[in-house]
Amino acid sequence: MKYILYILIFTISLSSCISSKKLANNTSVHTVINKARTYIGTPYKWGGTSSKGMDCSGLLVRSFQSIDLNIPRTTSEQVFLGKKVKLKKSKKGDLVFFAFGKKKKKVTHVGLISDVKSSDKIDFIHASSSKGVIETKLNREYYLKRIRVIRRIL
Repeated sequence: MKYILYILIFTISLSSCISSKKLANNTSVHTVINKARTYIGTPYKWGGTSSKGMDCSGLLVRSFQSIDLNIPRTTSEQVFLGKKVKLKKSKKGDLVFFAFGKKKKKVTHVGLISDVKSSDKIDFIHASSSKGVIETKLNREYYLKRIRVIRRIL
């Protein structure tokens, strides 16, 4: 009987740890997304990391600093963070990497997935070189055909 009681206590404590970790993770994701949203409207500036001007990787650096997580400064370094996930499995807080320009395989842009209503209704925040920091639909052909990888770090 004692053995069963110990197993029951162990199982309950383990499940509460898992729930706490999930809760902390969700809180972190929301904090990062909310921080990124505070920069909406900020003009684009190559190499910028402030509300005076920001580029795509700088936006992520500043957003993740809100949870005391320091990530690399450049998109070419950020692309190696976390684990790879498929678009249909993507969640809020995932990083989405794109290839724009002549080199179709070279990652040149990154955004933060900010909302997932369904696998075909996903929003992301990024620093557009023409519009500054914006939140937009990922499921537009323009973006979909340029996605190179999605990575989860939280």
